[in-house]
Amino acid sequence: MSVKALYPGTFDPITNGHADLVRRAARLFDSVVVAIAASPGKQPRFSLDERVRFAELALEELDNVEVKPFEGLTVEFAREHGISAIVRGLRAVSDFEFEFQLAAMNRHLENGVETVFLTPSEQYTFVSSSLVREIASLGGDVSDFVHPTVEAELKKVLAKS
Repeated sequence: MSVKALYPGTFDPITNGHADLVRRAARLFDSVVVAIAASPGKQPRFSLDERVRFAELALEELDNVEVKPFEGLTVEFAREHGISAIVRGLRAVSDFEFEFQLAAMNRHLENGVETVFLTPSEQYTFVSSSLVREIASLGGDVSDFVHPTVEAELKKVLAKS
């Protein structure tokens, strides 16, 4: 039996911390779908197409990983694609309460999908998309935190602002 996992998020932009979690999940599961949420309510800095492209570039070396855009409920996406596990990242204890609540709600909505928590490598425990955007907007170096293509795109977008 093939076990597919789903790693959902806004990924605005995808960071090396996200990519680290995808690599870990790719070792544990037969296949991993990185699902990029449209998330219009969050008003992402990058378009859905850009976020998908960035993720594809950052993860291109992983044969058992695919990137897909999605809208709607994560558990519905999982059900539609025959996915039985949702991967969520925990960087610090402060993430746990929200992630635990989300996992419980997802289990209530779709009992056949389990949530698996993974922690990133230590060098990524403090990295988040919002911090990367803020550092980049203030002219800081984000090369340790994102794929080179994402860094270049951040610089382009911010130069227009």
